[in-house]
Amino acid sequence: MRYVVHAIIWIYSALALTVPATARAGAQAYEPLSTSVQGVLHKAIADQAVPYLAFETETQARHWLRAMSQRLAKRMPDQQAREAFLVSVHYEAKRAGLDPQLVLGVIQVESNFRKYAVSRAGARGFMQVMPFWRKLIGNQDHNLFHLRTNLRYGCVILRHYLDIEKGNLYRALGRYNGSLGSPEYPNMVVRAWQRNWNYSTQSAESAQRARAQS
Repeated sequence: MRYVVHAIIWIYSALALTVPATARAGAQAYEPLSTSVQGVLHKAIADQAVPYLAFETETQARHWLRAMSQRLAKRMPDQQAREAFLVSVHYEAKRAGLDPQLVLGVIQVESNFRKYAVSRAGARGFMQVMPFWRKLIGNQDHNLFHLRTNLRYGCVILRHYLDIEKGNLYRALGRYNGSLGSPEYPNMVVRAWQRNWNYSTQSAESAQRARAQS
């Protein structure tokens, strides 16, 4: 890896194929978009810059990647694939103005980190994106099982719902899952986020210093 302006740049290969799995997720509901909103979301989907960890220092980036990688190891045994996935999650979440740990919580609940998960409603991939979004804001040729494509769509869609709900996370999550008004799904995501993916840069650095002094 190489560092450019305090960011880790990763060039990685595609994840290994896995057997398709059925997800127990809901599905985003189709809602007509104004031309202006559709244009903004289409532009957000289009950028294909190389993903990186957007931390102030290399040390902070390494600490986050190590901590998240350890937590994800049982679900994704292959280290290279796991770290490529985490870098992409962090990049796409930050790009959309989301907490990367929140996005990991969404992925856990939506697909349990199964790249080829498919819900009964037809939602696809890690973030369980409904195919209608390709025509609405992207391109019909987009493969929603592709890592970057799936994460890009999922993060942009969640950001869109947060904007609609004026920052109300619980209502935005309800929209994302197609269960607006029901507390079950938002509670599951927040619980997964806080229990499994909660992370503090300051706490991680303090723990590292303590280990170095022991």
